[in-house]
Amino acid sequence: MNEPRLTRADIEEFLYHEAELLDSWRLPEWADLYTDDARYDVTSLNLEDPETASSQDTLFIIADDKERLTSRAKRLMKKSAHAEFPHSKTRHMIGNVRVGARENGATRVKANFVVYRTKSDCTSAYMGEAHYVLVAGDSGLRIQRKRCILDLNSLVDQGRLTIIL
Repeated sequence: MNEPRLTRADIEEFLYHEAELLDSWRLPEWADLYTDDARYDVTSLNLEDPETASSQDTLFIIADDKERLTSRAKRLMKKSAHAEFPHSKTRHMIGNVRVGARENGATRVKANFVVYRTKSDCTSAYMGEAHYVLVAGDSGLRIQRKRCILDLNSLVDQGRLTIIL
């Protein structure tokens, strides 16, 4: 049986929905976008090959499975998460969406992003490229893998990474 092919519009709408969830601090709903076997990674800066690096043998800023990213989402919603209470104001900008190969029901997608974060009268920008593996299921599109590769030399100007990219 042939699975319906995802269109660029379908994928872009899904990525915009993810951005909306993050910007409105609906983090538990964001975590529900991920499959049970999901990975959410933010690579360390200046890796030689960030697309293929493994968190098993390379230091990553974030290397979460589904359980850890769900815990991260819940923790950031609590008042005890002092770095994010009150919550930062964020705006996730998604662009240059490229639909790649489709294998075994999964579609590879790359998109450029800029996330603006304002906290305590200071605005920071995080920019980079997100690599997704998306799968279509009965409940719609889900994220099996998201890897954020930051195009920054350091996080000196941004400080800590306490938001979700």
